[in-house]
Amino acid sequence: MLASSEIFSLEMSKTEALTQAFRKSIGVRITEESEIIEGEVVEIQIDRSVTGSNKQGKLTIKTTDMETVYDMGTKMIDSMTKEKVMAGDVISIDKASGKITKLGRSYTRSRDYDAMGADTKFVQCPDGELQQRREVVHTVSLHEIDVINSRTQGFLALFSGDTGEIRQEVRQQIDTKVAEWKEEGKAELVPGVLFIDEVHMLDIECFSFINRALEDQLAPIVIMASNRGNTKIRGTNYSSPHGLPLDFLDRTVIVSTTPYQAEEIRQILAIRAQEEEIDLSPDALALLTKIGSETNLRYASNLITTSYLLAQKRKATEVSIDDVQRSYKLFYDPDRSVKFVTEFEKRFISVDGDVTLSIPNGSAPATATGASGDAMELS
Repeated sequence: MLASSEIFSLEMSKTEALTQAFRKSIGVRITEESEIIEGEVVEIQIDRSVTGSNKQGKLTIKTTDMETVYDMGTKMIDSMTKEKVMAGDVISIDKASGKITKLGRSYTRSRDYDAMGADTKFVQCPDGELQQRREVVHTVSLHEIDVINSRTQGFLALFSGDTGEIRQEVRQQIDTKVAEWKEEGKAELVPGVLFIDEVHMLDIECFSFINRALEDQLAPIVIMASNRGNTKIRGTNYSSPHGLPLDFLDRTVIVSTTPYQAEEIRQILAIRAQEEEIDLSPDALALLTKIGSETNLRYASNLITTSYLLAQKRKATEVSIDDVQRSYKLFYDPDRSVKFVTEFEKRFISVDGDVTLSIPNGSAPATATGASGDAMELS
């Protein structure tokens, strides 16, 4: 998801921000084969030197069909110690990376102790060969591959978010490599969905870039949302429906929307209350539905929270119709707020900075002059 206002930043150009958003929406499913050793630990022997710096050991591991002894070095012993591996545990070792995964405890050792922790998991002893080849699937986005290959220790930028501008040459090399993996059957492209909110906030340059990017073979599905009618295209003096250029509008499929009916509003409010774990009485839900129909759905949704706070104040577990009525009186919707401002317009500061105050007891209007010399009429 991308808000149109997010791309206007001093850290990177607009086209770079849009490019990153597009490539974040395209996934690459990479399949690789890895050799693993999986079995039940029979015995661990560790021999330490006098200084304690050099450690060597032997690992005896078995399946139901075979048993093997492996020599261990210092790093493997440290990994075993870190994972707290002991005899009777069923483990999996990745030969390429040396990563040890503790799968659980063997059923044959279930009676070794009288009491076990709640997190203890018992599994069957593996059968067949100790060394097996398994397919491992990694799903990453093109943007993540870009960041990792854009600089030294680029993977750290994935956590900090400080990716900066990425050179086009890097992206071209990655696209070429991904195409090779796709032909070899090692990778699969997964086009995603990019949602651009407030699309009318984009300028003419952004629309030109998106227009070209949508023609790319790797382009994701782009969904745009706007609440504008006929308005000016940002960066030009031309007006267009929804603030989109006409040549760009021709490429889109427009989804029509209709106002919510009362029953739909009731269901939405009921789901909202359920998500917030708030119990509404049938009368309260009916009143909120009526408020949502006459004002707007967002205002009715906000009244759920305020009504719940009033119910908590009187130590009730369910929101009643009285709580909703009180919230409705305390908090104005936009229509009532406009009516209030219109009624007491003279008591608010105008655009020119003038304000008219009614002085009780029918006193004659007085004029006050501020520090800037503007006259203030008091009536």
